Amino acid sequence: MLCFPPLLSRVAAPALALAVLAVHCPAQPALDEARVRELASWLPATPMGLGQPITNRAAWAKAAKLPAIQATLESAAQRVAKPLAACPDELYLDYSKTGNRDRWQEVAFERRGRIAAFTVAECVENGGRYLPALEEIIAAVCAEKTWVMPAHDRNLANFKGETVEMDLGASMLAWDLATARWLLGNQLAPATRQLIAEHLQRRIVAPFRAMLAGRAPRIFWLEATHNWNAVCLAGVTGTALATVEDRAERAQFAAAAERYIGNFLRGFPADGYCSEGLGYWNYGFGYFLMLGETLRQATGGKLDLSALPAARSPALFGFRVEILNGIYPTIADCSPGTRPDAIALKYVAARYALPAASLPAGLVDRGSRNLYPLAFASFLPQPLPTVPGVELPNDLAWRTWFPDGGVLIGRPGPGNPPFAVCLKGGHNAEHHNHNDVGSFTVVSGRAAVIADTGAEVYTARTFSGKRYDSDALNSFGHAVPVVAGQLQKTGADARGRVLRADFSEAEDVLALDLRSAYAVPALQKLERSFAFRRGAKPSLTVKDEFAFASPQSFATALVTWGECRQTAANELLLTDGPDALRVQIETGGAPFTVQTERLKADYQRRAQPLRIGIAWEQPAAKGTVTLTVTPAAK
Repeated sequence: MLCFPPLLSRVAAPALALAVLAVHCPAQPALDEARVRELASWLPATPMGLGQPITNRAAWAKAAKLPAIQATLESAAQRVAKPLAACPDELYLDYSKTGNRDRWQEVAFERRGRIAAFTVAECVENGGRYLPALEEIIAAVCAEKTWVMPAHDRNLANFKGETVEMDLGASMLAWDLATARWLLGNQLAPATRQLIAEHLQRRIVAPFRAMLAGRAPRIFWLEATHNWNAVCLAGVTGTALATVEDRAERAQFAAAAERYIGNFLRGFPADGYCSEGLGYWNYGFGYFLMLGETLRQATGGKLDLSALPAARSPALFGFRVEILNGIYPTIADCSPGTRPDAIALKYVAARYALPAASLPAGLVDRGSRNLYPLAFASFLPQPLPTVPGVELPNDLAWRTWFPDGGVLIGRPGPGNPPFAVCLKGGHNAEHHNHNDVGSFTVVSGRAAVIADTGAEVYTARTFSGKRYDSDALNSFGHAVPVVAGQLQKTGADARGRVLRADFSEAEDVLALDLRSAYAVPALQKLERSFAFRRGAKPSLTVKDEFAFASPQSFATALVTWGECRQTAANELLLTDGPDALRVQIETGGAPFTVQTERLKADYQRRAQPLRIGIAWEQPAAKGTVTLTVTPAAK
């Protein structure tokens, strides 16, 4: 199913300041009324949600056989036997006092997940067993002072009732309630249906309409170019299409979605690279797909977001980023082990008529704690209409190159040993940015033995001016140089300028100028070149050439989730489970030291990776460090 990162967050802004929901965007021109009228003429006379109502027994009998629905039925059976957990005010206020997100989210997400589980189970069984528990949780969430997540209500204006805003949590919960009301219809008690309608109107529909009409300031995410835009627009629009009786009013929401979703697509460069990371592609682009399909169905196919030219390259991202053997990049705030969402990939493949062989092996249709992804995936029309002219590159066996994102994935090619790399340039003001210009990952066998460690556990500090206090996010925790004792700086001007990008079936070469990533006035040259060689004896050579106006210290690093052993004066053996890499170090004769330490950040993987620091013993005016990485026997 379309899924979510473990912890939802605001994207990290370049200035590192967490913009609160009370920060509003400048006023925008009114919606095109002619377009609103045209959309209204395409919409059905009555509201329509995702999926098939419970009265369509044939459709639900077929859906009940799907793995994701089966997983949801198991979850419902377990949850209905347990009492509903309380979510008191003190728990909501915990974040404002301690910065801890997990304690509220653990309770709140379990509560909200009951809506999907009980609705699906009731639609399958159709016997009334789950209705009392469902109506209990609906009443409970409607009694909450705000649907905005504590991490997005820092000044507690929503909690105190001073404003009503729509964040990720509010828009997703609203769409869940709207979908439950649509699917179950009159199976829900009249009082429950009315309760849902009243709260959706007060918490979502009325505030959004007030923004569109200019009676209230606009929330930032209308103009955002990251996941918030797609998620919140999808939740708000899906809610309106499923519940708002007036067709002309529903058309206002559709027109707003059509206008503002373009901002999300502008967050992707022309090559389709997702700087937020794969987990947030699953999340943000997954919601884009659901929004698009909801609008397509509601308008009888006349409004189709997937047909937009700007959607095509981002849609292919999940097909193009596998490094090797089910291992994907964990660049930015991405959790290790993240894979592309199965339903998102299958939907994209169907819409763009991609060959079945393009789908990665081992895709699993997982369940979801939200209802609308389950409805989306379980009741897609067959066949889906196709968008012509979209093709995957023909060199995927060898590489994926994102020239705008500055990321190269090198694969072994047919018949060669399982050795692959992910090499990152880019810049240090990306969405969910880590200071990681020049970092790299090496996969040997079935492990990323040299790794990008991905996201930390989110707290209030993660999205504040102290974001880069964390070694998970600053450059100390990445496989990049430390220059004159300085870590990389933050900002769009800290970037890996591409000096060379030459690719062949035998070798891929990428050279980057990294000088701008370091605020070191004496730094005159810092070039990092990668040479990835395929064949029977594959290797990766990482060469750093540096020069200073006066002698300075220089060091570089490797990072692994495994272990490191120095097997010779200039040789390391890195191991992760049964897989291993040999690293040869050359400094042109200059003496160096190797020092290992466990990084102390609170990683989402709940483990501490090993940093291997390789440092020149004495300051130097210029020099070269070359690391040659090859597969090894453990």
